[in-house]
Amino acid sequence: MDGRGRCIDNIFIEGLWRSLKQEAIYLEEIQDGFYARYAISNWMVFYNTARPHSSHEFRTPREAYWAGGNGKISA
Repeated sequence: MDGRGRCIDNIFIEGLWRSLKQEAIYLEEIQDGFYARYAISNWMVFYNTARPHSSHEFRTPREAYWAGGNGKISA
């Protein structure tokens, strides 16, 4: 997804990394890899099930996914 001349391909994952760092990593005192994995796993569950997203009309990704009824995210 990051081939030469394709910088736009990476924009979505870069936004995810920014959110992860600002909302979880920088706020935690991570001592080791085990705690890092725990903190990131918890944040990913929060991100997908409890955190509203403006791109989904302030619904969670889970709500947006199931709102379509056909397995697709409704626009």
